[in-house]
Amino acid sequence: MTTALFFIAGLALLYVGGEALVRSASAIGMRFGMTPMIIGLTIVAFATSAPEAAVSIGAALNNEPGLAVGNVVGSNLCNISLLVGIVIVVSQPRLREKLDRGDVAVMALSTILVPAMLLDGLLTRIEGTSLLLAITAYIAVTVWRVHTRRSGEPPDVPSTVPVLTESIINNLLVCAIGVAFLIVGSELLVTSSIEIAVILGIPPAVVGLSAAALGTSLPELAASIIAARHNQPEMAAGNLIGSNIFNLLLVLGATSMVHPLTLGAVTFFDIAFMVGVSLLSLTLMVSRVRLYLFEGVALIATYFAYLIILFRT
Repeated sequence: MTTALFFIAGLALLYVGGEALVRSASAIGMRFGMTPMIIGLTIVAFATSAPEAAVSIGAALNNEPGLAVGNVVGSNLCNISLLVGIVIVVSQPRLREKLDRGDVAVMALSTILVPAMLLDGLLTRIEGTSLLLAITAYIAVTVWRVHTRRSGEPPDVPSTVPVLTESIINNLLVCAIGVAFLIVGSELLVTSSIEIAVILGIPPAVVGLSAAALGTSLPELAASIIAARHNQPEMAAGNLIGSNIFNLLLVLGATSMVHPLTLGAVTFFDIAFMVGVSLLSLTLMVSRVRLYLFEGVALIATYFAYLIILFRT
């Protein structure tokens, strides 16, 4: 009964935290002249990457660098297959004309660059420094884009997301509370899910390898579904693309500065699967005028196919 209550409480916190984050981020972005896509790529993506950062840096501090890599690889795979699939099923969005090719290119290059660095099984502090420099440059370019847009035409941020308050300070406070709710909610949901899985007899290895990645992706899931429900699929897509960029460049870069990272239990198959699915999803986003239900279902099925392979191996 206690486990079930924790599970329900986790879901509730994820919903409330996602609503608070999306609404406050929309209001903050509107004040700074951001489009919904840029809001998702920056404010929402950075905030929802907090659990990955906490888990990975904590793992490095506890001398478990392999867990840090596994968390990022698993979380990115979950984001770009399961979560993108869910957003497509919920909204069947038109993204091609709203996606910035530069952001797509940054994610594609990051998805290829980091695995290339891990080919020798190690991510050194020097390589981590280069990743931090890359994310700094990306953030600087994004800020420049926002500044250029503000000095030009007025922001085109639709009002389909209702804001809670007009005060920038209050919105920052609501945003922080939303992130805290997402982190606590994901922790409750993961812990209770593991206990339920053990009760049901699901193998602990499968639970451990999948639950950590899925758990740290729950904030992205909550924020993306809520954004799609508010008719902002581009914010949802931007959140998932931006979160993957932050995970690869910022989280792994910062974590490798704490402790050089090794693959641990992560195999080259896991990394190759993440790269393949990421490039496939990005290709769908930029090449199709509209994404349809069967494509979302296919991405969701791909994620569960990976879990089945994980279970069998």
